[in-house]
Amino acid sequence: MAKVDTAPSEPHAPPARPRSSVPQVPRQASPEPSESSNSATLIGSVQRAMRLLERVAEHEYGAPAKQLARETGLALPTAYHLLRTLVHEGYLRRDKGLFFLGEAAVRLSSSGAEQKRRSTVADTLARCRDAIGVPVYYAQYRDGEIEVVCVSDTPGNPAVEEWADFRETGHAHAIGQCLLSQLDEDARRDHLERHPVQSITPYTVRDGSSLLRRLERVRRMEPVVERQEYALGTVCAAIPITLGTTAATMAISLPVQQSDRLLSAARQLQEEIGRLLGSLAISISI
Repeated sequence: MAKVDTAPSEPHAPPARPRSSVPQVPRQASPEPSESSNSATLIGSVQRAMRLLERVAEHEYGAPAKQLARETGLALPTAYHLLRTLVHEGYLRRDKGLFFLGEAAVRLSSSGAEQKRRSTVADTLARCRDAIGVPVYYAQYRDGEIEVVCVSDTPGNPAVEEWADFRETGHAHAIGQCLLSQLDEDARRDHLERHPVQSITPYTVRDGSSLLRRLERVRRMEPVVERQEYALGTVCAAIPITLGTTAATMAISLPVQQSDRLLSAARQLQEEIGRLLGSLAISISI
């Protein structure tokens, strides 16, 4: 009888657990507030606050919260909340139920206007620089001091390096001499008492009396010229700009090798100033 080999029986698998009829969803951690959602909320609040500020600025005699809410399309509680915050931060002030611009908003407005005026001056100088092909300077005499407000030059035509303080050496450079020529005698003497004449190159005026005599000879609206008095190797010319009580000037500089160009370039600057004086006058109170 033939032997029949029998394979060992496989172990029985454990019975499968009955599946729940309810789908199992993996548990997730509670979502954290995203930075982008927070940013969106913050931006929305800022936008609403800015709309309120703009509306308040349009009402010279103030406006109540209800009117401001209506004009900005905000719910009254939202408007009240933002208005209170703006008052607390100083951007608004409240008086007898009316809202007005506060000191912080006024400071922002002043800073913005000043930046705009400075930008206008910079643009004006850049136009003159490109038209004449020389560095151009704008300066004022303010609070008893010479202040160079803006300089416009190019790598090919660089401005004069301020190697000696411009405020203390006004007697030596065309900018300072031009500004001092626009002052009365008492103001000139006061300036020279605070900043005495000193020789900084072999060509610098020697004493205060000589400088005062030179300033007296400066004719109104004529260029003031100096040659190597402030910096060796450089010649300069400055055009007086007098608007009201403000003494100001625009000036140019050239290498001494181009001295023969100085007066013609100064005349060209004077013509450019005449064309651009309207925009410059707006900015002269910087």
